[in-house]
Amino acid sequence: MRRLFWPLFFGILGTVVLVSLGVWQMQRLMWKEGVLADIEARIASAPVALPRTIDPEADRYLPVHLRGTVTGDEIHLLASTRDVGAVYRVVSAFETEDGRRIMVDRGWIRTADKEAARPAFATEIIGNLHWPEERDSYTPANDKGANIWFARDVDEMAAALDADPVLVIVREISNNTPKVTPLPVDNAAIPNNHLEYVITWFGLAIVWVAMTLYYLRRMRKTKKAEET
Repeated sequence: MRRLFWPLFFGILGTVVLVSLGVWQMQRLMWKEGVLADIEARIASAPVALPRTIDPEADRYLPVHLRGTVTGDEIHLLASTRDVGAVYRVVSAFETEDGRRIMVDRGWIRTADKEAARPAFATEIIGNLHWPEERDSYTPANDKGANIWFARDVDEMAAALDADPVLVIVREISNNTPKVTPLPVDNAAIPNNHLEYVITWFGLAIVWVAMTLYYLRRMRKTKKAEET
């Protein structure tokens, strides 16, 4: 029995640790699903007038209704869509009826249409406030000379368009000529890998138990062989 103590001890200890990690990831999964559900409900809620004072954290995803003019000043961000492949997002300066100058992410155009004329026009927009976090250590620097951007940095875009650091992602637009296809904001880009971690930790726990039982069985067989 003394020979079996340490293998059994580490077998139980390892199982407890792995199961605990699996349970913790289950709790994280339920928390993350609640967060995503809240974001989805907020995105789809009824639009309101653009607040005079805007908080990037409290007002993230807030649906708003705008009236004003899409100007001809725009930024082109290299992106991709599942059906088309490489495209450009068009972020334009937008002048509201009450004189504010903000930004609207109108959606995507084909790369061949990058230099096409898109003059100013009056319109109504329903969309969501957003402050995307897209830049990391692998993101190239924006080529501002060629107007090719690689990340939607709200402050940097606002400086380039001489606008307030407020970005609305278009969901609906009353006038869309020439056509720019909206890419409404959603929660698809928010990672949720906790289910994979749950499966991983519980799977490792099962393997650990199986290996422990196998090792203990081998030890018992070896002991019996020695005794005979």
